[in-house]
This record gives sequence, C-alpha cells and structure tokens, in this order.
Amino acid sequence: MKLLLDQGLPRSAAALLCEADIDTLHVAQIALSAAEDREILIFAQDDKRVVVTLDSDFHALLALTEATSPSVIRIRIQSLRAPALTELLFKVINKCEADLQQGAVVTVEPSRIRVRHLPLLK
Repeated sequence: MKLLLDQGLPRSAAALLCEADIDTLHVAQIALSAAEDREILIFAQDDKRVVVTLDSDFHALLALTEATSPSVIRIRIQSLRAPALTELLFKVINKCEADLQQGAVVTVEPSRIRVRHLPLLK
C-alpha cells in the first residue's frame, strides 16, 4: 500500500510509516503543498497512492467525476500527532486494505470507520 498524506497532517508521520514499510509521501515532499485537490488526486491516481486527508473536498470531487480511483482516507479526528496518526492508519489499513485496493473512500471518526466503494453516485 502506498499513501499520500495531505497538507494538515504531520510530515513526520510519513517518515514513521516508511519506517514501518508503508511507502508514504507527504504533499510537502513533492511540491504539492499548495496544490489544488484535483492535482493531488491526479498525482495519487498516477502513482497508485491512497490519499490521506482531513479535507471532505476529496470525497466530493470523486463523486462529481464518478471516479474509480484513487482511494481516499478522510480523518475526522483533529490534532493527531504523528505517532497517533501512524497507529490509526495501521488500524485502518488492517481493516480496509482490500477495499482501498479496489477503490473506496474511508471516513475515520473517533468511534467508527465507514467505507464506501468507488464510484460514488452523485
């Protein structure tokens, strides 16, 4: 599994995930910190990465375009530090890996994880 962490998530989480053998980039590492969400989705799709974000706009863009990739994990838990985010992503990947590989949007809330398969219907 390859991840792309969006702006707003700790850059140091990418390093922690890489240390755990999860190929992870942060948008800041690839000069996409100020990029439009569409650009980030295109990069993730081309590089076969799952986008990890705090932003709901990614789900909306995927719905509008009826896209089948890339998968997106939306974290709805604020102020996670890198170690906590890393542990959370381990849990999400363990639970949802097959869904993410097929194409899905995963929403992570404090008390649950929701999965919707792509394409999303408008």
